Amino acid sequence: MLKDLLINEGAVKKGHFVLTSGKESEYYADIKDACAQPEILREIVAEVSGKIKADSVAGVELGAVPIVVAVAYSKSIPYYIIRKESKHGMKKLLIGSVRKDTEVDIIEDVVTTGGSVMRAVELLRKEGMKVNRVIAVIDREEGGKELLRENGVEFISLLKIKDIL
Repeated sequence: MLKDLLINEGAVKKGHFVLTSGKESEYYADIKDACAQPEILREIVAEVSGKIKADSVAGVELGAVPIVVAVAYSKSIPYYIIRKESKHGMKKLLIGSVRKDTEVDIIEDVVTTGGSVMRAVELLRKEGMKVNRVIAVIDREEGGKELLRENGVEFISLLKIKDIL
């Protein structure tokens, strides 16, 4: 179902792209735009929610934010948003009331090498939280799963990029 929705939405774009990891790619999995469609967001939230085991969720801005908020709302659990860089005001990287020893599942839209999500894992762990699981909509299968596993984090993806290409 999700696979068909993403394909029909044209969520995988072909062209020349530079990814967050710095890698160049001939395709781009655009979950951010796809999530702007209620039917797609509803399906993603339903699938991710069924995999959540922690008592809170977190995600890195920008792609994961709508999914994180919708999952947290649907499960009535707290959430955290992780900024890529500190901004104005209080210059916090972590948005949400930090509760030490709480277990957090991280949600991602797309995982490539795992660098961005691993920084999120480290930030939450530094704050005293337990991070044992990352759930992504799409795994680009370029090393992210292995990096997370090496750091004691289970990685679950709803789809692998080869399922959509």
